[in-house]
Amino acid sequence: MDWAFDFSRQADKFLTQHRISDASVIEVVQRALQKLNGEVIAVDLERLHEPWKGFFRVRVQKVRVVFSFDAHAHQVYVAVVDLRDRVYRRKR
Repeated sequence: MDWAFDFSRQADKFLTQHRISDASVIEVVQRALQKLNGEVIAVDLERLHEPWKGFFRVRVQKVRVVFSFDAHAHQVYVAVVDLRDRVYRRKR
């Protein structure tokens, strides 16, 4: 079963401004999900703490992708895509 992806307004805005495709972010998050499933994949993935409890962070060069997922519904919510120095400043 494929995952359904939903992007926040901030994530969409960042991707548009920096000319990054949704597909590239989806690919990175899918690789992170594979790593969470136990596969050995080279992905810099971290589980976040308060106030981001329930979210994960993937590092891609200077960009951070913060997402959460529901494994039963196969849904992923990409909450924030931003540069490393600004990504944790907001909780939406």
